[in-house]
Amino acid sequence: MHIPDGFLDAKTLALTGALSGSGLAVAARQVNRTLPRNKIPLMGLGAAFVFAAQMLNFPVAGGTSGHLLGGVLAAVLLGPGAAAIVIACVLTVQALLFSDGGLLALGANIFNMSFIGAVVGYTIYRSARKFLPDLRGRITAIFFAAWLSTVLASVACAGELAWSGTLPPGVVFPAMVSLHMLIGIGEGIITSLVILAIARVRPDLLDAENSPATHGTGWEFLTFGLVIALGLAIFVSPYACAWPDGLDKVAEKFGFAGHAATLIKTWIPDYKMPGISSEAIATAIAGAIGTIIMFGLACVVGRVLVREKISPKTID
Repeated sequence: MHIPDGFLDAKTLALTGALSGSGLAVAARQVNRTLPRNKIPLMGLGAAFVFAAQMLNFPVAGGTSGHLLGGVLAAVLLGPGAAAIVIACVLTVQALLFSDGGLLALGANIFNMSFIGAVVGYTIYRSARKFLPDLRGRITAIFFAAWLSTVLASVACAGELAWSGTLPPGVVFPAMVSLHMLIGIGEGIITSLVILAIARVRPDLLDAENSPATHGTGWEFLTFGLVIALGLAIFVSPYACAWPDGLDKVAEKFGFAGHAATLIKTWIPDYKMPGISSEAIATAIAGAIGTIIMFGLACVVGRVLVREKISPKTID
């Protein structure tokens, strides 16, 4: 659902950019207030895993694929504010290094996937949890939130395309929503399985913003998680489904795919390392580089945002 440059007009880019910038400022303040510093590595791991998982397009139907958005997954582990920042970091790196999503459209993509996908998705999850106790209820709530947040993100994307005059509302809304109702099932399954696995080995990490600050991520869990993310990027991503995703399929079907524009020359376009003849190896190297960059960037951003809390007793 990464919108490239050329699909949206200036007013839509300006509005979504302003909304996303304001939202990230609020998210940064929330992270500073609520996220313990020993949870910062979990931000890095979340960013690395979401990046790697987004490379793994899965087939849906009719020659269309989908990929993980990861908003609900990140929000359950980190809280909505940190999740919004993590997804925004992923989207920024994808746009700047891999030509995945437009630079001018970055505000729209952050709005759709960070705030609709993560923040709204988390609100849906917490609301559903009130009626669904125990682990089975938690997993059910996660599946529903991940599915619905994907559908709502597609509604937001369709609204932006319609407001830009790219497609009439009566065409773009049914096309986008019908495809993402199917893609959302994959989102829900992947998110549920990952959270279920974490619940079995580190249940204290769930709802991380409410968990005690005395329990860190743990180096064993962190190392194991990073190895899994790198494994997905290196060994699985070269064999991901090559079909266009939901937005790309709609663009092809209704004839505006040619409007896509690339404003800057990126280092690793289309997730393929330049100068390597083997497409699989080029993709694997690109995935490994991106995963490591995401882990480091999110950790740095976390350390900048989460300042040490100075106790009044330490002040002379």
